[in-house]
Amino acid sequence: MALVTPLRPLPHRDPEHIEPEPIELGTSAVPLSATLAANEILDARRRRGQPVLPMAFGEAGLPAHPLLCQALADAAGCTAYGPVAGHAALREAAASWWTRRGLPTGAEAVVAGPGSKALLFGLIAAIGGDVAVTRPSWVSYAAQATLAGRTTHFVPGSGGVPDAAKLARTVSVARASGHPVRTVIVTLPDNPTGTVAAPGAVRALCSVAERHGLIIISDEIYRDLVHDQATDVTSPAGIYAERTVVTSGLSKNLALGGWRLGVARLPDGRLGRELRTRLLGIGSEVWSAPAGPVQQAAALAFGEPAPLTERIALSRRLHARVAREVAFRFASAGAIVPPPQAAFYVYPDFTPLADVLGRRHRVTSDEDLAGLLLRQYGLGVLPGSAFGEQPWRLRLRVATALLYGETDEQRNAALDAVLNSGDPCALPWIAVALDRLEEILADLTR
Repeated sequence: MALVTPLRPLPHRDPEHIEPEPIELGTSAVPLSATLAANEILDARRRRGQPVLPMAFGEAGLPAHPLLCQALADAAGCTAYGPVAGHAALREAAASWWTRRGLPTGAEAVVAGPGSKALLFGLIAAIGGDVAVTRPSWVSYAAQATLAGRTTHFVPGSGGVPDAAKLARTVSVARASGHPVRTVIVTLPDNPTGTVAAPGAVRALCSVAERHGLIIISDEIYRDLVHDQATDVTSPAGIYAERTVVTSGLSKNLALGGWRLGVARLPDGRLGRELRTRLLGIGSEVWSAPAGPVQQAAALAFGEPAPLTERIALSRRLHARVAREVAFRFASAGAIVPPPQAAFYVYPDFTPLADVLGRRHRVTSDEDLAGLLLRQYGLGVLPGSAFGEQPWRLRLRVATALLYGETDEQRNAALDAVLNSGDPCALPWIAVALDRLEEILADLTR
């Protein structure tokens, strides 16, 4: 006799219910930006009452100037979307800003967006083809290329500019394999190293770009923060104007990162017109238009009234002083440190200490080193591999501007110390941070 298994009653279901098909996510997910991820980890430690030394996030660390705060408040009623490219007053002001820096620009060549980061992504998507970037280079270039479905080619270089001969070889190999490089992205001055490329390196880059028909995207967000104003910052737009795009914004020179306002300067001629059309098409579907009130305040900023140029000059001196002091602490611990030339970054190389770090802490990669500094000491830095370096090179990107203080009162006091020819590093909260850094490095390497 056959065995019959009793049927179990089915759960009640709505007769119109349709079970959804499982969703399979793609495999090309991009992780949270290394800089933002490190900042969130430090914030979590701070909320738990654990000591932190925040030197991972590339924020300018200063309060907004009152003149800009008032301009933003006055424009609060600007609620319309406005043109995708940005308001005419903003584009005219940005065009004049570039013209004063030796790059004659018309307002029609300027496109504004919600931060230069969004514009960079839009440009990568609009141009197409593979992308060449410097090793090391800012974390988001390669990630944005991945998001746009492009392949990134890292080319060793210095000061934010790839070595010209190595770039030429990379482009030739990629083209032979059926993956032509169409764009090369440079950073002038550089993040992560805080250095400035030599004019000869920029000229050589332009020569390779012209020979291979490349479009150069020159990220010049730190241009106004070169410590020594006698330093020659050579933009490729002044050499290879017909195929160079320049991006900039207000997040670094005026510490307005949270306001999200960037500008792109497109080349003249047919290429510039085609890029503008494509970039506006992308912008119209992604961000619609930059925030209206911020645009009006930004138009004032790009006009460079005296109070704002004075603020930038003070911040430049503050960044230089603290970055030099931080570099000295790392060098004293035995790291190789390129002298900082711009912005608020230091790029120490602990490779000469690899044996000590491996023996004492089992450190074999830059990620091991950055993780150790965070877990054991509460020091937030970024590994060089986040910027395209090989992990065995024990290099770190160190940002110094969040040492200026936790309150606007402290940050303004740091600026005042520079204004009054004092030493901001002698302020109690900055001195304590520097002493703590020295203690950490001594314990790490002894």
